[in-house]
Amino acid sequence: MMKSNQKFSQSKQTSLEPWQSVALKQQDLPLTSIVHLRGSTKLEETGQKHIKNCIECGVVLTEKNWYPSFVGKKHYKCKTCYDERRILNRYKKKYGSINKAIAKLIYISTKKKYDSVKEGQVYVIRNPAFPSWCKVGMAVDAEDRLKQYQTSSPYRDYVLVAAWDVEDRRESEKQAHALLEQHYDRRGEWFVAYSDMAAERLEALFNKDSDNE
Repeated sequence: MMKSNQKFSQSKQTSLEPWQSVALKQQDLPLTSIVHLRGSTKLEETGQKHIKNCIECGVVLTEKNWYPSFVGKKHYKCKTCYDERRILNRYKKKYGSINKAIAKLIYISTKKKYDSVKEGQVYVIRNPAFPSWCKVGMAVDAEDRLKQYQTSSPYRDYVLVAAWDVEDRRESEKQAHALLEQHYDRRGEWFVAYSDMAAERLEALFNKDSDNE
C-alpha cells in the first residue's frame, strides 16, 4: 500500500512539472506583459503598452477622453459615455421616467445636429387670419417648417409663399430681416407687410446674390 501511494505521489509531481515551469517563467516577465485587457484572457507581448477601452462604446481610453480620477479607480468609461449617463440619470430624476429621459436626450442630440447645418432656406409664410402680416424666417427645409406651423391652426391654413435656397441660412435670414425692416414695421420674425410684396423684395435680394456668383 505504501508503494502504491508513493508511486501516485511521484506521478502527480511529474504531471505538474510542465505547469510549474511555465509559472516560473511568467514570474520573470515584466508586469506589463501579463496584464490582461478587460474581458480578455490573452497576454500582451513583452514590453507592449497596456491598452484600455471604454466599456460602453469601445473607444481607446487616453488622457484626453478619460477622467484622471477614473484611472486609479479602474473605471473604464470615456468622458462622453459617462457624461451621457449622468445627464440621463438627471433627466430620469426630473421627469420620473426613463422613457421621458431618453426622449429628452434624443431631442437635444437632434437639435444639436440641426443647429450645426448651415445650408437651408429663407422663407415667407402667411396666414389669412392676419392678411397684412407675414413671417420671414429660416429653416433647413421650408416645407417641413410649414407643417410645424399648421399644428398651431385648426384650419391648417398657413401658406408657404416663397422659399430660397441659401448656403448660410442664419446669415441670409439676417440680410432678409435687415432689408424688410427698412420698409415695414417688425415684430420678431413677423412683418407688417403683405406677403407678396415682402417676397418680391426678397426675390430681388437673393437673385442679386445668385447673379454675382
